[in-house]
Amino acid sequence: MMGIPLAVWSRRVLRNAALAIAGAALAHGAQAGDQDEGRGKLNRLPPFVVADSLRTTVYDGVSDDLLTAGLGKTGLAGAAPAIANPAAPTAAELRRLAIWSNYRALVDMTANGGYGRFWGPNVDLSGGDTLGEGKIAGTEYLAYADDGTGRRNVSLLVQVPAAFNPRSPCIVTATSSGSRGVYGAISAAGEWGLKRGCAVAYTDKGSGNGANELMTGLVTLIDGRVADAATAGRSSLFTANVPADSLADYNQKYPYRYAFKHAHSQQNPEADWGRDTLAAIQFAYWALNQQFGPRIGASAAGVRYEAGDITTIAASVSNGGGASLAAAEQDTRGWITAVVVGEPQINVRLPGHAQVKEGGQPIAAAGKPLADYMTLANLLQPCAALADAAANAPYLTALPVATTNAIRTARCASLAAAGYVHGSDVQTQANDALALLHQAGYEADSDVLQAPMWDSQAVPAVAVTYADAYTRSSVIDNLCGFSFGTTNASTGAAGVAPAVPPMPTVFGLGNGVPPTNGINLVYNGASQSGADHRLATSDASFKGAACLRALWTGNDPRMRRSVEAISVNANLHGKPAIIVQGRSDALVPINHASRAYLAANSQREGSRSRLSFYEVTNGQHFDAFLGVAGFDTRFVPVHYYNIQALDLMWNHLKSGTPLPPSQVIRTIPRGGDPGKAPPLGVANLPAIVANPGSNAISVDDGIVNVPH
Repeated sequence: MMGIPLAVWSRRVLRNAALAIAGAALAHGAQAGDQDEGRGKLNRLPPFVVADSLRTTVYDGVSDDLLTAGLGKTGLAGAAPAIANPAAPTAAELRRLAIWSNYRALVDMTANGGYGRFWGPNVDLSGGDTLGEGKIAGTEYLAYADDGTGRRNVSLLVQVPAAFNPRSPCIVTATSSGSRGVYGAISAAGEWGLKRGCAVAYTDKGSGNGANELMTGLVTLIDGRVADAATAGRSSLFTANVPADSLADYNQKYPYRYAFKHAHSQQNPEADWGRDTLAAIQFAYWALNQQFGPRIGASAAGVRYEAGDITTIAASVSNGGGASLAAAEQDTRGWITAVVVGEPQINVRLPGHAQVKEGGQPIAAAGKPLADYMTLANLLQPCAALADAAANAPYLTALPVATTNAIRTARCASLAAAGYVHGSDVQTQANDALALLHQAGYEADSDVLQAPMWDSQAVPAVAVTYADAYTRSSVIDNLCGFSFGTTNASTGAAGVAPAVPPMPTVFGLGNGVPPTNGINLVYNGASQSGADHRLATSDASFKGAACLRALWTGNDPRMRRSVEAISVNANLHGKPAIIVQGRSDALVPINHASRAYLAANSQREGSRSRLSFYEVTNGQHFDAFLGVAGFDTRFVPVHYYNIQALDLMWNHLKSGTPLPPSQVIRTIPRGGDPGKAPPLGVANLPAIVANPGSNAISVDDGIVNVPH
């Protein structure tokens, strides 16, 4: 019973004894479906699971598997897996493609950066290279969760490895990062859980990769295949809710456009991310009872595990991390034992007394919601990219340097003309734009990332998608003049037929937020048919960016209601928890996310709080970018510390080892020439320690002080 609270251990002993008695009774003639005391309860699908969507697949760990889809460590690091007929991929091919692309999207895949040495399917729980190709045999359960309308259709997925020990059960959640599909956190949390022998509970949280090609009516299904929306009916992952006549008019005016579930479901799915994570856990309980519960009659399974019986760690990163925190706050039945999240995108109701300080000085702004800081960043970043402090930033766009500089200069001019920034020349305007971001809570550590966050379209895509979601806008609304469509690669012109049809592989290669898989972010006011928002002449898309910003600053009631619905109180009800985030995060600023959550939690939970926060210097949001020249020399992988945090939590739960207190981890960048950084080593990555000394983050009644 080491590491298990006495009450929980006693309950398990009593329940297991009861199950043994029930099993004996059943063996002597109890009939399937009997619900009498002493005869065991029937394991029933949770009521939110759509029964006819359920599918179960067993993977042998050789030809196919849970972690790598049969690709192994080598295949995950290689080229995209081939598809026999690109126009009609099979479900198995799309699953393999989705695992390949999602695994690579969240971790650094370069050998010098640590793949295959510090993480990867071949790396065991002790950090040794002992697992070969790292394939993991087991069973996979896939189903929709829905409210009966067929319009939510949240994907739930449970992986049960063959090594699962029913006498010491564990679950790890892997709620999707970003707006990714159901495999969207397989490398961030799924891999660790599978290696531990835990079941992994995934969900796309109702925002993942549901695409609708408006001109053809094609939609994606739960397994990634495409079908006509009318034929798919309630089996569609997402179909835009647009009347036929309105859709016909829209397609004529705006051809080759696409609706995406996160942006256009008109349901503000973020409000349900915590509940979706809890639903995934309950689905995992059902799956484990199906496999390991007592048999009732010839074919039915009984209940072996009930809420609280299984050690469950809610884990993921980014949006998945925020969903995990929300789930832990909403959990009233003990489904979740502990929480470990990285770089959580979370919107905190910061108490009036709470405050974030750095080096003893109050931060200019903290605890602001994404709707605020993202619309501001989308407006200012192109100009701020020219600031002195952002010089020599990593280049993260396929556009020529001259084109990018023209875009940046034009945005400075637009901002100056509208009175957002001041200065008589571009350099002064750019420095002012960056200063405004500092005043809004962005760390100076992230200065060189302002350029690549906008150039890569991470910030514009998020700003548009979330504005659509928060205002519950229809795809045909073209909120603030933006839409999603295919564009001409040379001119940026929209309304053109795609060179490669995106729908057949959008489940495998898409990320749920255009630009993705050949579908781009279009500004419709640029010309009659619209254009790639970056290439709209004379910075025409500035009007759209200013419009998005005004939705927040102008107190649009739709947006304000939605932001209130997604906001959390940071009350984890005494659950042990760890948050990890990089100080240089320029997508989800640390002052509005982890630091603010820590402050709010310390005031709301007080002495009951068991939250530790580990802040990683030289850490930023996208570990996958560490393979890009300039990122490799400046930044370290935050994923390395996410793994450490999971190990620390496991030892805490199983052996009672105290969690290290909140602290700053002072990493050492690899240096060298951009694109040729020396191999990552342990010297770059100091450990999380039990006694951080001067690196300790102090927390007291809502006041957080982070050392410089």
